[in-house]
Amino acid sequence: MEAVIRHATEADLAAINAIYNSYIVGRHTSFDLEPWPLAQRREWFAKYAQTGRYQVLVALDADRVVGFASSSPFRDKAGYDTSVETTIVLEEAATGLGLGPRLLAALLRRLVLEPIHRAYALIALPNDTSIRLHERFAYRTVGTLDEVGHKLDDFHSVLIMERNMSDPADPMRPHDEPHAAGG
Repeated sequence: MEAVIRHATEADLAAINAIYNSYIVGRHTSFDLEPWPLAQRREWFAKYAQTGRYQVLVALDADRVVGFASSSPFRDKAGYDTSVETTIVLEEAATGLGLGPRLLAALLRRLVLEPIHRAYALIALPNDTSIRLHERFAYRTVGTLDEVGHKLDDFHSVLIMERNMSDPADPMRPHDEPHAAGG
């Protein structure tokens, strides 16, 4: 799939909402229990910008949104402002086509330019595909919240993965061209 990745706009919200809602019903990977109405998605989107810590990107296939990535506040206390939570959500038909890595890479390339120290991924278990995706981008496991969520008549644990965003050698960080020595 030759998708285009760009910043989300208000016009993308119905598609973003439909994709996210598909993970609420019948799946454990979102701990939301009820689908989001579009008005709630609009409120959510109002907190994002095209620059800064909190961004939303979309993947388009033939001008149709097939996935999105976002960076959100990790927690709502000011001391956590240098940390973000990253999320990748794809339409079922778009999984396994390489869009997850492309979306996450695009998001991380933007986030390394911001004053962010750590990025976190919280992954409802089991989800080996998401774990492998995040490991590919230098996220490491830092803990598990055991049976923290209840959905579909069962308890589910959440893996916490962390990525150092302030490493000057980060491959996502743009690097200046080498300068010739001398004068």
